[in-house]
Amino acid sequence: MKNKYVIIIILFVVTLISMSKISAQKTDTIYHINGNILTGDFKSLVYGVVIWKMEGMGTINLEEVKINTIISTKEFEIKLKNDHIYFGSFGASKTKRTTYIIDGDKKTLVKIDDIIEAYPIKNNFWSKTSGNFSLGFNYSKGSGVATLAFSGNLNYRKEKSFYSFNWDDNNTYQGDTLNSSYTNFNLTWQRLLNNGFSTQAIIGGGQNTELGTKFRWELDLMGVKDISYNSWNRLYAGTGLSITREKSYGNDGTQDDIAGIFQLVWKVYKFTSPKIWVDTSITYLPYFTDGGRYRASFNLNPKVSVFSDNFKVGFNFYFNYDSDPPSIEAFSTNDYGLNLQLTYYLH
Repeated sequence: MKNKYVIIIILFVVTLISMSKISAQKTDTIYHINGNILTGDFKSLVYGVVIWKMEGMGTINLEEVKINTIISTKEFEIKLKNDHIYFGSFGASKTKRTTYIIDGDKKTLVKIDDIIEAYPIKNNFWSKTSGNFSLGFNYSKGSGVATLAFSGNLNYRKEKSFYSFNWDDNNTYQGDTLNSSYTNFNLTWQRLLNNGFSTQAIIGGGQNTELGTKFRWELDLMGVKDISYNSWNRLYAGTGLSITREKSYGNDGTQDDIAGIFQLVWKVYKFTSPKIWVDTSITYLPYFTDGGRYRASFNLNPKVSVFSDNFKVGFNFYFNYDSDPPSIEAFSTNDYGLNLQLTYYLH
């Protein structure tokens, strides 16, 4: 257990050191609706907000509704409300609240409000990487029970592709004894297609002592469709197949299964003060090879910014259900937890 935390901390420190050595060229320009001209480094545009870095002021958030036009010679991956994806730079427009997307000799005039994503296409590995680290802790003196949770993710972007490594580790202690453990980690790959569709592959593993799962490997192959994607939320659904191999407490050998998978994910962002982030997901897996068995999970993670945009406080609630745990040592068919969290965002 200690080795796992040491590896994660080392990875965190190396990431910060590497990113601190990156010097961005502050050659981008935004024309504000009030006539001001802002020169700096265009980091990204997502959920109606531009992440913008300026000399002296540091990194700021600029709402999309306050932008008149954009100029940048850098190459961007740009996604519009109509699900069209462009690769090009930004050029100034004389028409209010519009900008040109420039791809070679081709110029496309678009409304600022129609842009829902814009990420610079960079060659440096660390400049394509973002993520967060969360630490949660609860303690009850009366029961002597303490819960320690550590979670986070690292995200990496390429043209039309998105990679994410996520982990969530929850351990409950009573005195010096580890009473229960819930651990989950996965590597997700998502590839953008046309008309709001994507392909998605997830490989991961986990442990849940409450449900009697000593370890489970899982491979999910899915198709994903955006139901709603605009300046304040993204709602998408996915379906496909899940291939699992699990080892249970009290049982010898492993069990291999195939299940269907249905998932609904909703991300809500409010960048006006107070700035709020809410991530929630529901997953349902009916088994084909273990008749009558099904699993379900629910996650809710709201956060609000404090101190600065890099620090957020909130809570994480998870609920897991297994209709027929294969382990003879399973304590229950369900497991849930609630932890307060302090989260640090890399950028």
